[in-house]
Amino acid sequence: MGTEFLKIKECDEATDIIKNLFDNNLKSESEEILVSEAYGRVLFEDVYSRMDFPPFDKALKDGFAILSSDSFGASEESPNVIEVIDFLEAGATTDKKVEAGKCIEISTGAAMPEGADAVLMVEYAEKEDGKVNLLTTVTPTQDVASKGSDITEGKLILKKGDFLNPGKIGVLLSQGFETIEVYKKPSVGILSSGNEITLQGEELEYGKIYDVNGGMIKNDAISCGADAKFLGIMRDDYDEVKGKIIESLSEVDVLFCSGGTSAGLGDVLKHVLDELGEVYIHGISVQPGKPTIVGVIDGKLVIGLPGNPVSALMIFNAFVAEPLAKLAGIETGFELKTVKGTISKRIHSQVGRMQYQLVKVDNGNVQPIFKDSGAIFSLSTADGYVKIPKLVELVDEGEEVEVFLFN
Repeated sequence: MGTEFLKIKECDEATDIIKNLFDNNLKSESEEILVSEAYGRVLFEDVYSRMDFPPFDKALKDGFAILSSDSFGASEESPNVIEVIDFLEAGATTDKKVEAGKCIEISTGAAMPEGADAVLMVEYAEKEDGKVNLLTTVTPTQDVASKGSDITEGKLILKKGDFLNPGKIGVLLSQGFETIEVYKKPSVGILSSGNEITLQGEELEYGKIYDVNGGMIKNDAISCGADAKFLGIMRDDYDEVKGKIIESLSEVDVLFCSGGTSAGLGDVLKHVLDELGEVYIHGISVQPGKPTIVGVIDGKLVIGLPGNPVSALMIFNAFVAEPLAKLAGIETGFELKTVKGTISKRIHSQVGRMQYQLVKVDNGNVQPIFKDSGAIFSLSTADGYVKIPKLVELVDEGEEVEVFLFN
């Protein structure tokens, strides 16, 4: 006789339960890492500048550092002639001072010498025998970046929760940061269960299938900012499932078990959770994905996903992605990434359960993908899904719908 689903939760209730379990059992933590290795990480705290940038007045062009007044009235027909007293390349300094009638040749990025207030570009100058002909007029501060013109000391330059892309890492490096405090990635493990499951690289016997959910859910968790790893396969055996869960929870804080959640002889996960911890969800009023189990063991979450890949992916994205991403410091809800379009074919839905319908989106045209929840190829073509409320039996062709995009 099949296992009975007890107190099936409505979608909104299940969403709230899962969010609360994350909030009450798992807290965001930080770690200090090298800035040079921080790409893709999330800042744990606001960051303020340590110094002005640039830290000195610097030349923006190759040319001559001059008193701008020495160029007044200069033209190609009637150039002003002044003396060149030194040369400055980037990183070099000089003790010579620019005065009226004198200048210093300068490279882009070099610190402006004392006395100079402008740079005359090399294209508008003719150097000869220690002198230079100024062929145009420049204004004060022309082609000069003033100290602190980009960033002033003590300025808020990055905010908590910022995703560290190359540009933001560049800002940190310009301020001399060697290390930075980021959100520690949540530790996530994935187990696949089922007597029919075979790992890639092994001989595929008749009646067996290769594991899909292990690698798929692992990468979905990584996209949510987690440190996720596949922990192997377990058979539909009570003692093996129990042993694997105990072993896995010594390594991770969130454990996904794919398969073994539906009614039938393979349904051992709920009984293991009942023994080791507490079950909070045993079934969600949704299609696909009804046989979903959520429990807690010693403050760590165990989430039983359906064995069918489409169902597993839908449940992960609809219920788990957002709280997992929040734990990783990513506050933007993944389901908030939506687009609207017109449905291209009629969708019939089973009244009484929320339905998640896979779709493909093409220039506002929303095309339903009518495949069963075990159909793998549909995952590669789907852009997201449409939610059909439990009291809606039909979404007609031409209706406007909202599509929730996958990560």
